[in-house]
This record gives sequence, C-alpha cells and structure tokens, in this order.
Amino acid sequence: MAELPVIDLSSQDRFSTANSVRQACIDHGFFYLVNHGVDEDLVKKVFEQSGKFFSLPIQDKMKLARKNHRGYTPLYAEKLDPTLITKGDSKESFYIGPLHEDLNQWPLQEDLPSWRSTMETYYQKVMSAGTKLLSVIALSLKLDEDFFEKVGALNEPYAFIRLLHYPGDLDSSSDDIYGASAHSDYGMITLLATDGVPGLQICRDKSKQPQVWEDVPSMTGAFVVNIGDMMERWTNCLFRSTLHRVLPPGQERYSVAFFLDPRKDCIVECLESCCSEACPPKFPPIKSWDYLLERLRLTYGS
Repeated sequence: MAELPVIDLSSQDRFSTANSVRQACIDHGFFYLVNHGVDEDLVKKVFEQSGKFFSLPIQDKMKLARKNHRGYTPLYAEKLDPTLITKGDSKESFYIGPLHEDLNQWPLQEDLPSWRSTMETYYQKVMSAGTKLLSVIALSLKLDEDFFEKVGALNEPYAFIRLLHYPGDLDSSSDDIYGASAHSDYGMITLLATDGVPGLQICRDKSKQPQVWEDVPSMTGAFVVNIGDMMERWTNCLFRSTLHRVLPPGQERYSVAFFLDPRKDCIVECLESCCSEACPPKFPPIKSWDYLLERLRLTYGS
C-alpha cells in the first residue's frame, strides 16, 4: 500500500508546505491534499448528480456523446494503455470543459434540474484550490509564487472535470480488463475526488520490470493529487508523472477528476531552476495545446 504524503493547503507556513510538496512530487508524484477549501457537501452533491446521469438509459446518455472533447464517453470507448489488445477500459465518463468557451454539453434541465449549476460551482471551487496549489508548486520549484500566472498558464486555463463511473457487475475475470488501464495524466496537475471504493493503484518506477503496483487508499475529505506529464516536462523530469491505473473493483465505483492544464498557447519549456550544464533540458519547448492534442489522439485512436 502506498503511504502518500498529506499536504495541508491552509497551512500558514508556505515555505514548509512548498518543501513538503517538492519532496512529494520528486518521490511519488502523488499526494493527498487536505483543507483545500472545497466543501464536503458540494463534493457529495457532485457524486449524487453524477450517479443520476450515469443511471439514465444509454440512449439518453448517447444524445450527449463526446464532441469537442466534451460530453459522454460510453464503456470501452477509451484505451488509456494503447499497448493492450483489449476492447477498451471498463468505465463510462462525462467531460465538462472550460466554462467560458460555451462548448459544453449539458443534460436537459427538466431531466436533471440542478445538474449544471452543481457542476459549474464545483468547477469554480476546484479551480480555485488548484490555482492556490500551483502557487505552492511554483515556490517548491524555487520560482516566484505567481510564476504560472506570469507565463499565462492560468489566464483562461484549459481545465476539465471528468465524471467517472466504473460499473461493478462486469466480468472482471479477464486479466486484461481494467477500469482504467495503466497511464500517466497528460497535463499539469490532477485533483481527484473518490467515493471510497478501492481500485486506484500507482507504479512509482515505470521503467522497472516487472512493474510494482501499490494501492492508494482514499482519505475522507482529501483530494488525491498527481503530477501530469506536462509538469514533468516543465521540471525536466525532476517531478515525476506517475503511472497509475484502476482495477475493476468488483463493486460500483465513482470518481471525479479535475485536470488543470495551461492555457492553450502557453509555451512549456524547461524551467531555469530545473536545468544546468550538468542537467540540460531534455525536451524542446512546445505549445501546451499541441502537446495535449497529440496525447488525446493516441488515447482515442482518432
């Protein structure tokens, strides 16, 4: 079982918190975030509304099928580990993107009355927690705490809520069926809320064979936060984007991921505090959007 560090976002000692975050991101790439300012009642409401949507008949859900990377993706539509020869991951999901872009798809008000308002409130609250966390991450990298604002990453950032449902009654006897197959996240950071049902596992050393997988227990009131590939790239691999997966739990499981990625035209290039003559940049600069598009193409095979 993975023993992940616990980071208190409300701590007054910013530098001590930044040092803890730095260590967590170097050692694990994952940590728990507590006192993050997102109300427990709101999180509960989001899970309730998510359950209501996923229990709709499939033909109703398919009316909101994914376009512009927003909306519903049915079971097996995704394969996060493209090396697997299976039909896809045993989960269904719903994406909600940046609220200012007006591209989101929403269930009808008469079907699910407070669905949209609940999701929009959650989006704003978690965005606020994520922005605060990024200022601590900037300090942890020996940068000004407003570094990510200054490079434009947080001026209309490209952030997504992803509601996830793993049905519990599928045949999980096949070794190759995963709730979510092994993957690392593409962006800056992910803040995950879970319903307490186990299944999430991490592999801290992706190059080691055979891979060693550790369970990540859920912690009441905490987000599970992980570093994405884009942040790993920004830090020249100082911070690790850790491989993770979800096993079929044998019982129904819900989770809500919030992917916080930079503004589309933000240039991701090696941070000065993360490179030197002895450790030159490993990657060329790239536009955030170009990087994300390529990764999404590989996941959806389109």
